[in-house]
Amino acid sequence: MTTNETAVAEKLLQVKAIQLNLDAPYTWASGWKSPIYCDNRRVLSFPFVREFIKSEMCNVIFDQFEDGALLAGVATAGIAWGAMAADQLKLPYIYVRPKPKEHGLGNQIEGYYEAGQKVVVIEDLISTGKSSLQVVGVLRAKGMEVVGMVSIFDYGFPNAARNFAEAGVKLRTLTNYPTLVRLAVEKQLFTSKQHEILLKWQADPGNWQGK
Repeated sequence: MTTNETAVAEKLLQVKAIQLNLDAPYTWASGWKSPIYCDNRRVLSFPFVREFIKSEMCNVIFDQFEDGALLAGVATAGIAWGAMAADQLKLPYIYVRPKPKEHGLGNQIEGYYEAGQKVVVIEDLISTGKSSLQVVGVLRAKGMEVVGMVSIFDYGFPNAARNFAEAGVKLRTLTNYPTLVRLAVEKQLFTSKQHEILLKWQADPGNWQGK
């Protein structure tokens, strides 16, 4: 657990971006039931925390993907973070929709880009990685080279790591589920019993039926 991972996790807890509900678990778009929910959009409402996380994201991009010449935000949650990072790093910016617009120009990629550009994808969080990797496929289909992806938070599911490895995408995240849950227990925000339930859920979220 690095200092930066801990610091970012602490900021997420500070603004209550992490919600816990064991009695009425949250339902994800995939249909999975989850006792915990990470809402990074909430961070946008807190200027100093927002600035800290933006700076951490830029540090990772600069350090890990120095050949990245274009940032691409994943709609919708990654759009704001990608735009802020591109502004600070003075890089061109685009964002990618889940599917083409059904009106207007019918764009799926918004902004100016060229085939051959090296792109860093900016994401809000990673669960299975499926929707994020779909964006990678869209960019590659347009002839761009995806050099990696940066996300604020990663649930750390084994199948996500496998999906990114199979797609040949280098993923870097600012913080992760084990770090955040461990810190919440240390701060007595979660009990040891809740910690046990949360770790059990993470190990097999698709088959988790509740506490």
